[in-house]
Amino acid sequence: MTPRSTEVAVIGGGSSGAVVAARLATAGVDVVLVEAGPDYGPRRAGSWPAEILDAAALATTHDWGYSSGPVPGREPWTWERARILGGCSAHNGAIAAVGHRLDYDAWGLDGWATDDLRPLFALALEEMQVRAYDAAEATPFHARCLDAARSAGWFLASDLCNLDANESFGLETVNVVDGVRWNTAFAYLDPIRDTAQLTIADRSLADRIEFGTSGVAVHIIADGGTSTIAADTIVVAAGVYGTPAILQRSGIGDPDRLRAVGVDPVVDSPLVGSNLHDHPMINAGRELSDRLREDISAALAAGFVPEEQTLGKACSSMATDGVFDLHLFPVCASTQTTLTGGRAVVEVACMTPQSRGAVHITSADPEAQPHIDHGYLSDRDDHDLVVLQDGLVLAEELLAQPALADALIDEPRRDLSAEAIRCDVQHYYHPVGTAMMGTDPSQSVCDHRGRVHGASSVVVADVSLMPQIPRANTNIPAVVIGERLASFLSDPELDRTNLRAS
Repeated sequence: MTPRSTEVAVIGGGSSGAVVAARLATAGVDVVLVEAGPDYGPRRAGSWPAEILDAAALATTHDWGYSSGPVPGREPWTWERARILGGCSAHNGAIAAVGHRLDYDAWGLDGWATDDLRPLFALALEEMQVRAYDAAEATPFHARCLDAARSAGWFLASDLCNLDANESFGLETVNVVDGVRWNTAFAYLDPIRDTAQLTIADRSLADRIEFGTSGVAVHIIADGGTSTIAADTIVVAAGVYGTPAILQRSGIGDPDRLRAVGVDPVVDSPLVGSNLHDHPMINAGRELSDRLREDISAALAAGFVPEEQTLGKACSSMATDGVFDLHLFPVCASTQTTLTGGRAVVEVACMTPQSRGAVHITSADPEAQPHIDHGYLSDRDDHDLVVLQDGLVLAEELLAQPALADALIDEPRRDLSAEAIRCDVQHYYHPVGTAMMGTDPSQSVCDHRGRVHGASSVVVADVSLMPQIPRANTNIPAVVIGERLASFLSDPELDRTNLRAS
């Protein structure tokens, strides 16, 4: 039975929330972890679905169902987010990346500079069992991509987990263990499942936070009924769409917007839900040759064949700081899946997006979908568009290399016009920023310790906190956010000097 009160209630057991809950429980804090999706128990129990375990392809079975709705001139977007213990770490491509030191230093926040975070990144990489693919593991397609990158003049390295590394192309670093996607439930929660300080309340949807004279409480919906968990502190780690929605349903947000959907304002925080951004993505591709299909089939018969395995970092003409602002990563679905429609593609992502969107609830009903608008390619100077155009030129150069001649069927290069890119732009599964932290309450939602301005007993602890997205796939940075917030919550007096000494 879920306790009716606790020291800390953590809402969301994903890439960040599972870390916060585990670290606090280990430190002796009584924690209730509220997760909307299922908990399949410890990894050793053998009850996790095969699709969740299989790191060869993205999982799709435990999705929240977020979407953009109709979009003039193009297909609607679907915003895939995982509703399961472990969150998106149980769904994603398992690419482990950290970004560049400039990313975190630019935030300008106490405890969040690169040198502050280095030990936490090292800890996260260890817990998530991150490693680089070995050359002997390269699939028929990705082995050719390595040769193609070499002939195109790329520096070859597997350095996605090096905060000081710049342009390169190489085999990815991944949180994959014997073909299993190693998620935060396995890494952080399994070792402490029998700890008395931790209670996991799965299949429990967080509705809202209530503020009372004696503290705070979270209202949850589970088993067809409702209940309340009182806590000294509530940690919201429900993801970049779920976190602002919970805050808004709790009366934390823009007062006029809240009243318009039937919510009484409690804390005037107009930036809740704003600053939504992601790495916009586009691709160039080719049909697979019969030769490559045969090689992939033979590799599948022999073992593990991931769709994603190589990745390049490059500078566009907009990279004025001299640091990469592009990801180029080849993707080739196996003959058993239809991810790319039977094509091999080189995905191109702008890693320094300037465009911004927003998330806003449409109703006080927690089951109602929020309105999500990423505003892709909407920046006034067309920065993001130009980065993608430059990236597509590099992608076409890679695809044209002799090493891929027997693997792909030649075809005309894709249209680089602004119109074509705007019609086809996709997302890189890395939304951030909707409860951004900062030093000025008028320009942010939370302080540098994740505490909501005007409601310090509510702490945000996921990628919603990011003022600006790093140049990285966001799963490992999300784990680091969990580590960072857990350290703040375990020791309110913690500062950077203490962290370096620990």
